[in-house]
Parts: sequence; structure tokens; C-alpha cells
Amino acid sequence: MRLSVPGHKDLRKIVVLNPKGGCGKSTLTVNLSGYLASRGNSVAIMDFDPQGSAMRWLKQRPGNSAPIHGISAFDVRSSATRSWQLRVPNNVRYLVVDSPASVPAENLAELTSGAHAILIPILPSDIDVHAASQLMKDLLLIAKVSRRMGRIGVVANRVRENTLAYRKLMRFLNSLSISLVGVLRDSQHYVHSAEQGLSIHEMHNSRVQRDVERWQPIFGWLEERLETPLTRRDFRRPEVQTEVHQLTMPIGTEKPGT
Repeated sequence: MRLSVPGHKDLRKIVVLNPKGGCGKSTLTVNLSGYLASRGNSVAIMDFDPQGSAMRWLKQRPGNSAPIHGISAFDVRSSATRSWQLRVPNNVRYLVVDSPASVPAENLAELTSGAHAILIPILPSDIDVHAASQLMKDLLLIAKVSRRMGRIGVVANRVRENTLAYRKLMRFLNSLSISLVGVLRDSQHYVHSAEQGLSIHEMHNSRVQRDVERWQPIFGWLEERLETPLTRRDFRRPEVQTEVHQLTMPIGTEKPGT
């Protein structure tokens, strides 16, 4: 299974990753993409999830909403080369990758290579904490993601605060030297917005304000990561000679003429 992502020198790649299914990768993907697009950015979603949740969300998207390009990476066709299927249009500046479940550890480097940010959603349960612990080890030891570059961020997802599960999750996350960048509530507003093909930030409803506010730390962390130029340590496929470019465009803006 080829997971490499073609791109261009001005592309910001955000990978939403957790090999365990049902942790909210697609929810994170569509809400990040909707926010970026609503700020006037050219955005694409690359959906590796065989369930195609992000692609279904795009089909539901209203015609008057900010456009988002969709790439059905899960749909492997023999009629076209894989590189052609995964091509990212040159006008796209932000690529959000909804990674597949059950990614083998040996494929993580190919999936995350060249990523400005790697976001890992984790649910407050013992099973999810254990799976996340193994993922962190695989990212650091096998995929060789640099802890020093700070590209990895954790999002505690579907959280009900003041519960035992929440406290155990927080203890686990505090034990890591990896950033906890956000805590998202267990809220039906995500279900309602997804049904309309919208992100939580595009809902014109005062009742979603509490959920919208929870995203501010995530976007603050993400902006810093996207402004941090890639180095050779961010590319971990030695068989590929990759030119490293100085990418400094901040989140929420476009280069003139794009």
C-alpha cells in the first residue's frame, strides 16, 4: 500500500493520525479543513480511510460554502497510476490527510514524511490510551519523527470532564514530552455540523460557541508549526531525494496571486 503524498514546495501538509479506528480522525480532518477553507485558503483533503467519511462530508457540503478539494486516496484504481490518483493541485496550499486505520509501523515514515504537523486524536479510554502509547513509540523509534521539532500534537477527543476516564487520560498525556494541543468536548454539535457538510466553525449558531472556543489552542499550535520551515529531519524517506524549501506562510493567509 503506497502512502506517500505527492506535493509541491508551497504545500503545508497536516496529517491526522491514529491507527486505531473510531478515535475521531475524520471529525478532526473535516473541522480543520472547514476552518482553513472558511479563512480563504485553498485546501484539499486526502482521505485514506476506507469508509470515506471525509469524502461523504464533502458531498454534503453546501454550494455556497468555501470550496475544498477532495482526493479519494482509499479508492485504488487500476486505470490510473497511484501518483496520478494522489496528485495535489498546484493551487492547494493546505493538505489535510485523514490517515487509514491499522497503519503498519513500517509505513508511518512514508505517511508522515514532509508533514508540518501531525495531529493525534485520543479518546479517554484504557484501550485508546494503550494504542496511543504504542503509536508514540512507533513514531519516535521507527518513523524517526523528531521530538525536538515539535511536529506532533495530541488532541483529547470526545471528552467528558470531571470523569475518571478523563483524569486517567490527562495523567497519561502529562507523562509524555509531546504537546497536548487541545481538548474537545463530547458534543452532538459535531454530528449536526457533519450532516450539513460544515465544520463546527461554519455553524451560525450561538450554541456551538463553547465547542468553537475549544479549537483556539489547536489553531494556535498549528499556526506555529506551519510557520516553522521544514528541515531534512522532517523527511524520512532516504530513497527519495527531497528538496527542502523555506515555507513560512502563516495559517489563515494566502500568498498574493494564489
